[in-house]
Amino acid sequence: MYLKKPSLVSTSWHTESLLFSLSLSLSLSLSLSLSLSLCISHTSLCFKHTHTHTLSLSLTSRKVTMLAMKPHSLQYPNSKLCSITPKRSRNHVSLNPVRMQQQTQTRIHRLIEEQGIVLMPGCYDALSAAIVQKTGFTAGFISGYALSASLLGKPDFGLLTPPEMAETARFVCAAAPLIPIIADADTGGGNALNVQRTVQDLIAAGAAGCFLEDQAWPKKCGHMRGKQVIAPEEHASKIASARDAIGDSDFFLVARTDARATSAKTGLSDAISRANLYMEAGADACFVEAPRDDDELKEIGRKTKGYRVCNMLEGGVTPLHTPEELKAMGFHLIVHPLTTLYASARATIDILKTLKENGSTRGHLQKMATFEEFNQLVGLESWFDLEARFSNVKTSTSKSA
Repeated sequence: MYLKKPSLVSTSWHTESLLFSLSLSLSLSLSLSLSLSLCISHTSLCFKHTHTHTLSLSLTSRKVTMLAMKPHSLQYPNSKLCSITPKRSRNHVSLNPVRMQQQTQTRIHRLIEEQGIVLMPGCYDALSAAIVQKTGFTAGFISGYALSASLLGKPDFGLLTPPEMAETARFVCAAAPLIPIIADADTGGGNALNVQRTVQDLIAAGAAGCFLEDQAWPKKCGHMRGKQVIAPEEHASKIASARDAIGDSDFFLVARTDARATSAKTGLSDAISRANLYMEAGADACFVEAPRDDDELKEIGRKTKGYRVCNMLEGGVTPLHTPEELKAMGFHLIVHPLTTLYASARATIDILKTLKENGSTRGHLQKMATFEEFNQLVGLESWFDLEARFSNVKTSTSKSA
């Protein structure tokens, strides 16, 4: 009797079906009643409240019944600093990070441990960064507000781009190599994926950290009206993405929230809740922008976790304090982002008015740096020394020839 050999196509189909069934936990039974077990992943954008459920479904005729639900843990690939285990709550899945015992200690961490509190003036170009370093400060900050003004001549209204900040950071860090410089990453340039490139570009530029805020794009200065914020879970995913991009780099991540301005009644409590969520997602420090008075500053100091940043903006909504006063309230990093910009603008306006009125700066030279002072500031003599060094090498080579 002739027996027909099994079809190669048929055998291959059954093999693939078996593998497919094993990988998806799919059990098929061709009978009057069809039962199957499906693994359905419902994952939000990047790391935002990611949750995976195994649903066992019984399909009989048109009726679908859920039999079981089981959450699965998730660990971020290539991240040595945190892992996320999704956890069910009443309304959503919450982030529940597990920090590694050995977290990278950055230059900013060490400064805080050594000094107790760190004062960071703003610098918006290489020259202002060199001045910050030369006057003895141990850290500096590149403000998006200041860079929008100095580079574009525009307000802080969402007009500055991440590549422009990264390019400026490269010049600033080169001009002040002895101190760590933190850059303002604004909203990170988009979603959690864009944040990865923004952070990597800043690391490549030499920055020692960044601020990453939860405003909706286009963003505005934290002390301006009309701000909106994204969902806290969405920003937590951006923080987790930034942490993944940082890896073992010497880079300090500050999570900023602008939620205080969104509601007179609940804005502060919402901002504190967001700050703590962002810390759980992987930030090194939290920054509640634009508290209105000392009571709010103290409440932030009491109720937020980890290191805290405070913004001292001349003319802003937050009262000005000394570092020691803010340290007593629970803060660790004090930023004066616009002091140098405002001082430079005022001095420039005043001297140009004088020049316009008198046609000369004679009699007003005390308002300006001298020729010698400025040349010393930019290290002119070291360049003369370098020129002489290589000129001598060239001369002796010529003589020997």
